[in-house]
Amino acid sequence: MPKTISSSLLILFLGLQVGINHQIAKAQTPTPVAPTTNPKTICPAQLGTAVDAIISRSEFSRARWGILVQNLGSTETLYNRDAQKYFIPASNTKVLTTAAALIQLGANYRIRTSVYRDRDGLRVVGRGDPSLTDAQLITLAKQLKQKGIKEIRQLIVDDSYFQGDIVNPSWQWEDLQSGDGIPINSLIVNQNSFSFIVSPQTSGKPLKLIWLNSDQKKQWQIINQSVTVEKNQPSFIKVTRDLQGSTLRIQGQLPEGSQSQFVNLPVFTPAEYFLQRFRRALAAEKITVRQASILDSSSENEIAELAVVQSPLLSELVMTANQNSNNFYTEALLRALAIKKPATKNQSTADAGIEVLKATLTQLGVEPTSYILADGSGLSRKNLITPQALVQTLQGMANSPQAKVFRASLPVAGVSGTLKNRLIDTSAAGIVQAKTGTLGGVVTLSGYVNAPNYNPVVFSMMVNQTEQPARVVRQAMDEILVMLAQLQRC
Repeated sequence: MPKTISSSLLILFLGLQVGINHQIAKAQTPTPVAPTTNPKTICPAQLGTAVDAIISRSEFSRARWGILVQNLGSTETLYNRDAQKYFIPASNTKVLTTAAALIQLGANYRIRTSVYRDRDGLRVVGRGDPSLTDAQLITLAKQLKQKGIKEIRQLIVDDSYFQGDIVNPSWQWEDLQSGDGIPINSLIVNQNSFSFIVSPQTSGKPLKLIWLNSDQKKQWQIINQSVTVEKNQPSFIKVTRDLQGSTLRIQGQLPEGSQSQFVNLPVFTPAEYFLQRFRRALAAEKITVRQASILDSSSENEIAELAVVQSPLLSELVMTANQNSNNFYTEALLRALAIKKPATKNQSTADAGIEVLKATLTQLGVEPTSYILADGSGLSRKNLITPQALVQTLQGMANSPQAKVFRASLPVAGVSGTLKNRLIDTSAAGIVQAKTGTLGGVVTLSGYVNAPNYNPVVFSMMVNQTEQPARVVRQAMDEILVMLAQLQRC
C-alpha cells in the first residue's frame, strides 16, 4: 500500500509549497528583520509626525498607504491616513471571515461527514470539513465494519452540499496551480491536495521525484527539466502544469547533498479524489465495493446514519486559518456560514456565505459601504476593504462573546504563526496580535497592540501599489508597531 499523508504533515506541506513563486509569501513567515527602533517612549501627540516620517520615505513614493489607529473600545483616533479609502486587502480579508464564522456558528461548532444507508446502498455526505484526512476516512470504514458491513453494492459519494464553482472565478491561473487556490467542494480529503518530494542526486543529474500517492503519479505525464547542481549553489523549484491538467513540468535546481523539498499541488477533481481515497480505506478494512458513483445533486434517499466523523472545534479551524493564513480553511468557513441562510437555486454557496458575512459585520458595527468582497480568504484582487472596516471589525470582536477565542487565533509578534519571525527582540514582541496579508504589490497588517504603558490599541495598515519587496514594507510597518508599543500617557 503506498505511503499516505498524515494530517499534520499535510498542513506542513501546504505552508512549504516551493514550486510556485507567485504570492508564496502569504503562507510563509518572512526572514527576520530587525526594525529601526526608537528607545524613547512616544506621546500620542507625537505619533502622527513619527508615522508620517516613515511612510514618506523615498522608497514609498509610489505606494499607497492606508492606516487607522484607535484606542481599543473607543472611536478616539490616534492616526488616520486614507482610512476610508479602498485597498486590496490580501489575507486581511480573513479577519472578516473568521470573525463572522465565530459569531454565527460559535467556537464549539463542528462539521460532520456522514455515511448513510439508502435504498441504493451507502451514501457518503460531505459538508466541507477542511480538516478531513485519510485518517478520518479509515475511521468511517472501521465504523462500517463494526456495523457488520462487508460489501457495498452501490457506493455514492454526495458532493452536493456546496453549490457553485469549486474555485473562485476571480482567482488567477497561477494561484490555481499552486497551494494557494485549491478547489473547495463538499467532499474534502487531505485539503484537496497531493504531494511529492524532489531530491537532489549527483551533480548534473535531474532531481529525483518521490511520490507520496502512487494513484496520483499515474495521472500525470512528467517533464522533468530540473537539475542537481554543485554544492553551495542556490536552490529553487518551479512546478507548472498545462491547461488540461495532464502534464507536470518540473524546473529548478537543488545543490548536491542538500535537503529534499516537498511540493504540494491541488487536485483538479476533488470528488473523484475523495472517492479514490475512501475506496482505499474501505479496502483496508476488507469491505468490497461493487459499484461507485459521484452525486452532485441533493437526494432525500438517506434512511439512517451508519457512520460519522466530525471536524475539530470551529475555534481550532479558525486558529489554523489565521495563524497559518490558510486560504483553504477560510474558504470552507465562508461556505459553512451558508447554513444560516442556505443558497437559493441559482446562487453559489460561497455567495450565500458572503451575504451572511455582510449581515454579521453590520451587527458588529462595520459600515456596509466600507468593503467589497469577492471571496473569504483574500486571494481575489476584486476584494476591496478600507482600514476603517478592519478596525471596526476588530473593535466589534473585542466586545463580543467570542473575543477571547478570536484574539487567540491571531499570530503573535515574535511568537507564533506568520508573525513568529517578526519584531523579535523589540518592545512589540509578544504584545502585538495581528493578521498579515501579502499579494504582489500588496502588504497588509491589522490587529491589536497591548501597549504596557498605555491603553490597548487597534490598528490596520494597508499598502498597495508598491514596487518594493514585501520585506521592505514589513520593516516599515514593524517600526510603526514598535512606536505603538512604546506609547505612554503624556
